[in-house]
Amino acid sequence: MKRLLLGLTTVLALIGAMLVPAAAQSKGTVYYLVPTLLDEFQTGSVSALEMFLKQVGYEMQTLNADNKTDAQQSQMNDVIALKPAAIILAAVDFNALKPSIEAARAAGIPVVEFDRQITSTMSDFTSVAGTIEIGHVAAAEAERLLKEKNGDVKGKILQVLGDPGDPYTLDIQKGFEEKMKAFPGVTIISQPAMQWEASNAGTIVADSIVSNPDIDLIFNHAAHLSVAAVASLEAAGKKPGEVMMMSSNGAPVGLDLIRKGWLNVEVEQPLYAQAAAVAMFMDKIVAKAEIKPGTYDILGLEGTVTGEAWGPNIKIPGAAITKDNVDDPKFWGNLKPPATPISPVP
Repeated sequence: MKRLLLGLTTVLALIGAMLVPAAAQSKGTVYYLVPTLLDEFQTGSVSALEMFLKQVGYEMQTLNADNKTDAQQSQMNDVIALKPAAIILAAVDFNALKPSIEAARAAGIPVVEFDRQITSTMSDFTSVAGTIEIGHVAAAEAERLLKEKNGDVKGKILQVLGDPGDPYTLDIQKGFEEKMKAFPGVTIISQPAMQWEASNAGTIVADSIVSNPDIDLIFNHAAHLSVAAVASLEAAGKKPGEVMMMSSNGAPVGLDLIRKGWLNVEVEQPLYAQAAAVAMFMDKIVAKAEIKPGTYDILGLEGTVTGEAWGPNIKIPGAAITKDNVDDPKFWGNLKPPATPISPVP
């Protein structure tokens, strides 16, 4: 009787295995080399990439470099030896990782650049936010806020950049300032928060509101910088809304500051869409198939693929978050991943 039961169990297991969809079988392991896990965007990118890659049939392993270039170089060497289906890289140092990227591709392993674009060497795919476009969106919001306050697009803006060696902040600055040139009545004071340190942003804001007490608007290039800016404003006796403020990247802390009245606008960096794009194109990346230029629907956003000197590149725009739409679950800062599964690009 026991033998009969075992036989039936084996048959049922075989039938069950035959009924499992092919998509559920793993297509291989993808390694994600994340630069740090000290901020919410990076931790969010790990969970988002893992979720979306699983939907299209890939397993994912993550290695954290703790913002150390030599650690990430060593990790790249170790992963190359494992011969994974692909490597996703968010580089600690753009120039220092170039030889590692080239070594991986020479070994036949596709390399995807995530969030941090590297243009000095070829990669198999790059997924980034439309950072210049984020600057454009921020400029449109600044125009609206200044007009509402001053009756015209005029006033003084303190722009707190991130680290000046990071193209992310430089592109946002470029997009923002090229749109604001249309308004000669606006003065922009720009200062970098070195190493993206929040304490540096706090010092900039504290000093600036003393030397320029007529600042109308502060534009920080990341939400965590806005947290430090708020602390400086509070220390100076300012109340929520007394000095208008914007930031860019859409982190949970930024959305909380909107709800508390300190932040007028958060321009989202579309984390979920950036991660979804990587997963949607992964079959083509692994197969080294052509990725055609054009526009693609990525979680309801229009991503644009272009053929660049460094390989196929998708750029996805952000969106403005205000008190009117801050609770919309589509924004990654609300930490509610999209319920609708994605599919590979045919």
